[in-house]
Amino acid sequence: MNALKHLFGIAELDREQIEYLVNLGDSFIDINRRPLKKAPTLRGKTVINLFFENSTRTRTSFELAGKRLSADVINISASTSATKKGESLLDTGMTLAAMQPHVLVIRHSLAGTCQFLADYLPNTALVNAGDGAHEHPTQILTDLLTLKQVWGSPAGKVITIVGDIAHSRVARSHLLAARKLGYTMRVVAPKTLLPAQIERYGCEVYHDFDAALPGSDAVYMLRVQTERLTDNCAFPSVREYHEAYGLNARRLKAAGSDCIVMHPGPMNRGVEIATDVADSVKSHVLQQVEHGVAVRMAVLTALCGGQTEEKKGPASSKKQLADEAMQAQRTLL
Repeated sequence: MNALKHLFGIAELDREQIEYLVNLGDSFIDINRRPLKKAPTLRGKTVINLFFENSTRTRTSFELAGKRLSADVINISASTSATKKGESLLDTGMTLAAMQPHVLVIRHSLAGTCQFLADYLPNTALVNAGDGAHEHPTQILTDLLTLKQVWGSPAGKVITIVGDIAHSRVARSHLLAARKLGYTMRVVAPKTLLPAQIERYGCEVYHDFDAALPGSDAVYMLRVQTERLTDNCAFPSVREYHEAYGLNARRLKAAGSDCIVMHPGPMNRGVEIATDVADSVKSHVLQQVEHGVAVRMAVLTALCGGQTEEKKGPASSKKQLADEAMQAQRTLL
């Protein structure tokens, strides 16, 4: 397997790399469920989380991922960075890189932020934690770990993704992953919330939510990103949007008894998803949150040169990580 220098997006990963990161993430789940959630894997490593957009799940999970692997983690938000004083993104990146961190995790509203900075920060691994409407690779790896827990493999499955496709980096990353892993994506949205020429991704396009449901193995709901809308004409009203594109118990039943529900968060209850569906046994939203920490542990480990040797494989890595966690526990006790 080709070693990872950065994580820009799903587009830059091949199937083997995707599966490796998902399997490595799987090996970290047990550590996160123990009373002592600590392993020495990244001891002596430094991770900086630089977020120019609001985040709860992604930022917190990256922070927990680093700390649970014993890395030194620094969090910086846009409101406390020198960009508020007029410093450019490039100067901010170069300043932080001069402090010799091993990994710089970045969320930014501009697509391609990490790729741009990579040309100027040759000694720092960069992770895209979401760049505008472009990509969100760690969310898709999180989703794939959740699906691995449910199905074993997503190959041959049908995932119906519904909502604001036009502004969703999650949707775009899933469309890219589907081609590499062999699952089918159905996208459902009003025409005002669909990007132009979305068919080029090889997905099935629907404007009628009910017509897309039969045969779906998972229904993946997206919130409407009102902060990215340039006008208020995407749909008539919240009530009408919920009636046409909201997931309720009736629609979930129509999808089939084995269909699961997913959402990257944050959820807007009563808009894209009804409360009884969000809290149902078919909802895997909280599992996605849990798996997000494990996947980001895997990404940081791969980029920092932790348990990345291909010859060890997922099962062997899992055993070694478990041994490391037990050793850390004995040391602390």
